[in-house]
Amino acid sequence: MINGQVLVRVPASTANLGPGFDTLGMALSLYAWIEMEATKDGETVIELYGDGLNGIPTNKTNLIYKVAQMVFEEAGVNIPELRIAMYSDIPLTRGLGSSASAIVGALVAANALAGSPLSEDKLFQMASELEGHPDNVGASLFGGIVVSAWDGTRAEKVRIAPHENLEVLVAIPSFQLSTEKARHALPDKLDMKDAVFNVASSSLLVAAFASGNLELISFAMRDKLHQPYRAPLVPGMSEILEQATSRGALGVALSGAGPTLLTLVDRRSARKAELEAFLLNTLKQHGIEAQTMWLAPALDGPELTTFEAGKTVPFMERIKGEVKA
Repeated sequence: MINGQVLVRVPASTANLGPGFDTLGMALSLYAWIEMEATKDGETVIELYGDGLNGIPTNKTNLIYKVAQMVFEEAGVNIPELRIAMYSDIPLTRGLGSSASAIVGALVAANALAGSPLSEDKLFQMASELEGHPDNVGASLFGGIVVSAWDGTRAEKVRIAPHENLEVLVAIPSFQLSTEKARHALPDKLDMKDAVFNVASSSLLVAAFASGNLELISFAMRDKLHQPYRAPLVPGMSEILEQATSRGALGVALSGAGPTLLTLVDRRSARKAELEAFLLNTLKQHGIEAQTMWLAPALDGPELTTFEAGKTVPFMERIKGEVKA
């Protein structure tokens, strides 16, 4: 067990990438930071920094605390009281993997605090079970593009290195959309032709990523499984899905359960400003205020740093220069 502090930086993620429902994910260069240590005064303290974490519990019902205790139980160690500090640039309930990053960060931090008894694969299995699907957690844990499958008992994955010219533009609406609400919009049954369409599209998209064939992305990112049914939840989404590729995007999708809309872009493109303006103006025409962010695929998963006991550098001072605050 580490007698000191651990600090983990975890990337955000986007899931589905259009047709790859609950199976495709990509890590993004937007991060959350979690610091964790055993407390010496026998009391759990949870410190949340930044406006983005308002409303998250600061007691033992906190997700990070609960996940950490699962790790300790699995590892056979007893660390009942913790000091946890967290800051995140990943907006909550916007389809950018905020819960997955918290789960992965908690798993990695707690495992390190316990002396790293659990393998990376074990952490992946635990994360997949906690999330209910492996796409976001796989991307945050392994970085890059992750193709995964989970049968309810075990998750498997293959990581693909993103093409060096692949860039990401996201439009993040000002409203939140819960995953539960987005899933309730989906039909109970799907036509066979739509199921075949998605299997074909998802397979082609994986092949396009693996081969570096960026030209196939727009054709392969089309979806008939979830996006048509979720479009009414995000005004302007239908127009963006239909027109973004004619405005400079390689491909376009709802990010995870939304409401964030994601476009893949060739970083060499001369049409970036046109695309960004199109996203913002389309949403605004439907009464939706949004912010855009240019991101890169994050090539790596969590970054772990350990500090000796007695180090008293304040948490926000420790991550200063990296956060967007």
